[in-house]
Amino acid sequence: MIDIKIDTEPLSLQTCFDKVMSPVAGGIDVFIGTVRNSTKGKKVVHLEFEAYETMALQEMRKIAENIIEKWPVHHIVIHHRVGVLKTGEIPVIIAVSAAHRDAAFTACRYAIDTLKQSVPIWKKEVFEDGEVWVAAHP
Repeated sequence: MIDIKIDTEPLSLQTCFDKVMSPVAGGIDVFIGTVRNSTKGKKVVHLEFEAYETMALQEMRKIAENIIEKWPVHHIVIHHRVGVLKTGEIPVIIAVSAAHRDAAFTACRYAIDTLKQSVPIWKKEVFEDGEVWVAAHP
């Protein structure tokens, strides 16, 4: 099962967890990206995320399909938020369930790393004294 979503509303960790929970899953790995309060010593006021939604959803689905081909996973959730997010809010949740932890860990790491490299979602950091678009790679 693959569940992909881009939304302007807050993301729900419980919803993502419920979607990957399964009696056949011996391991669930969850990555939660949060907005931190500083970057390189500068105070972050907020982040702004924009997406080319149609293409972003296609790329997110492609990541999930690649995961299913590479690792024995059961369920994959990739949810990303767009819009203005304040410190502590969640822009991305990735959850993966598998029979064994190694597949869940590896697939989850692959999902976030690949998302940052290939999905057209852009992040602008807004500081007290200016703003900057951040490169998509980790």
